Order: sequence, then structure tokens, then C-alpha cells
Amino acid sequence: MSVLVFIESADGAIKKSSLEAIAYGAAMNQGDVTALFLGQIDQAELEKAGNFGAAKVLHVNDERLNNGIIQAYSSVLAQAIEKTGARFVVLAKSALGDPVAARVAIKINGSFVSNVTGLPDTNGGFKVTRSIYTGKAFANVEMTSDVKIIGIRKNAVELNESGSSATIETFDAQLSDADFGVQIKNIEKQEGDVLLPEADIVVSGGRGLKGPENWGMIEDLAKTLGAATGCSKPVSDMGWRPHHEHVGQTGVKVSPTLYIAVGISGAIQHLAGVNSSKVIVVINKDEDAPFFKAADYGIVGDAFEVVPKLNEALRAAK
Repeated sequence: MSVLVFIESADGAIKKSSLEAIAYGAAMNQGDVTALFLGQIDQAELEKAGNFGAAKVLHVNDERLNNGIIQAYSSVLAQAIEKTGARFVVLAKSALGDPVAARVAIKINGSFVSNVTGLPDTNGGFKVTRSIYTGKAFANVEMTSDVKIIGIRKNAVELNESGSSATIETFDAQLSDADFGVQIKNIEKQEGDVLLPEADIVVSGGRGLKGPENWGMIEDLAKTLGAATGCSKPVSDMGWRPHHEHVGQTGVKVSPTLYIAVGISGAIQHLAGVNSSKVIVVINKDEDAPFFKAADYGIVGDAFEVVPKLNEALRAAK
């Protein structure tokens, strides 16, 4: 079983979601996999891919690939599939991974299933389970093409480190002017210490905080936990918080290990963006708030009293 894993980076480091993709590929293959990285990065960072199951990393060290141009990425990935003879391609579901995988599937006449939540079932075929309807249901999809491309959902795989290092090989991809027909002129990055889509812990606030001037306690709790901050749609609509922090069906969908909702009632649109979280904690003074029905743990109390005490206890525990 030949497995190729497409990996992404952020701020000079391999994304956690890509490390999960490597671990998924290794679990599929019962052993080592080959990873592919496009653009410039420190070689020592690529060697870390071996810690999660990659025996080798193919590196296309080309500065033109630093900004994630979809056409160029799909051309290189298609070439890497041909060179390695991979019959399975694994990548993280992301804003870059999904369009790249879709284009590659067309190029090579393969199949692509995104938002996969577990390892494939190979009894009598090849089936994967994917999350649908914003996590409210699951679909079992049979893949029958020669090359199968799988986009895994964040936190679908547990990371276990082996202490190994991957070998790095230069991959000479053939790129044409057509691959760079679209140019990225400017990139505006989300502000904050932890990016919301990649965060393992998210602390979100709602209208129960009464105004933007009270967001300091949300930020303090997030800093203590090493978490990203989020908010409900009404909060971003009122301008209390930037729109890139809006979590929900029409905002950012998150799948953290821990999601803490402070002063958020739990409208169905918000729940649709967080129901893939492993653990949900709700803090709200309204005991009838709908969010409590979806919560793993709930605290009925005034956020202005509960959150500072929770933060104080967490700091003491550290």
C-alpha cells in the first residue's frame, strides 16, 4: 500500500493537522509513508515528519510555492503521485488542501473524499466515513478509483511520537507559466497568538459579556490555556470582535479538543460550527440556555464571577 501525504506549514512549522495526516497515512500503511512539501522551510522541520510516521519527505524547494498557489500545487502533487506510484493520498481538510485535492483528482482520474473521520474499512472494498451536515450525520462512502485521495478532519487522529527522523529528498517538479496564471499579491494573516482553525483549545464569548470592553477576561483565560479566542455571530456583527473570530455555520468551523463557550446561548447556527469539538464546556447564567444540551460540562453562573475564578485556579494549577 503506497501512501503519499501532502503537508502544509504555518510560520515555518508543519501544521498539526498535517502531522495528523502523516499519522493517518502511517496507520493505513501499517508503517512508513512518503510526505510531500512545497516551498521553502528549514530542513530540520521537515525531518520532524519522521516522528509521526513519514520515512521520507519529498521537498520542492521553490520560493514561488511559498504562498499556496492552487494550480501550481495541484500540478506538483499530481507529478509526485506519478513518481511514487502512490495509490493513496492523504492530506488535512483545509482551505488549501480541499481545492488542491479536487483538482488533482480530476487530473489523475482519481477520487476525493473530504472531512473523513476515521481509518478506511477495507472489508470487501474501500470505504471511508465522512462528517456531513456540519457534523450532524455521517456518510459511508465507497472509493473505487485506482488512486484515492482522503482529506481528514482535524483531530480525527491521535498523535503518537516515535522519535524518528525522516530523510529529505529534493523533488524536481516541472512547472509552467500556466501553473502561475494566478498570482497572490498580498496575504493578510489572522492576528493572535493561536490561529482559530488550528487551535486545540478555543475560548469563545457571546452577548452575555455585555460589551467589547469586557473581553479582557476571555483573552486572559485563552492566554492561560494557550487557546485561540472566538465569538458568536451577533458579537462580530455588532463590531465587538473581528469577523475572523466568528465561530458558527456561516463563520469558522472548529474541531478543537476543548471548546469553552462563555455567555453564548447556543443558537443552532453556532452549534453547527462547534459540534465536532471533543469536549464542550458552557458557562452561562441562564440554566435554560440551549447550549447546555450540547455541553459535556456546564456551569450555571455569572461569567463575570466564574471566568476570573476559573482563570485563577488554572494559573495556580500550573
